[in-house]
Amino acid sequence: MNRLRKGDEVIVIAGKDKGKRGSVSQVMQNGKLIVDGINLAKKHVKPNPMTGEQGGIVSKEMPVDASNVALYNPETKKADRVGVRVEGDVKTRFFKSNGKSVDA
Repeated sequence: MNRLRKGDEVIVIAGKDKGKRGSVSQVMQNGKLIVDGINLAKKHVKPNPMTGEQGGIVSKEMPVDASNVALYNPETKKADRVGVRVEGDVKTRFFKSNGKSVDA
């Protein structure tokens, strides 16, 4: 079970965007995440008249390693570690600091 999922609010704990918060928009198979507004890179795009695409310099979100972000706990307003608890047949994620469920 992945500890971080699409839609989770995370905070960057290492790197050039340390301290910034954002929402996970994509989880990749190689252990990387794409987070809204984090790790922006400038990409030079050629115009394509066939598709009507305009050229120029575009800001694009690049992948961030999952080890460089932590789930944001709204109660403590800090980064928090995540554990997995098995209740019957269902796995649920919980915050390690206060034991509350993430998906509640």
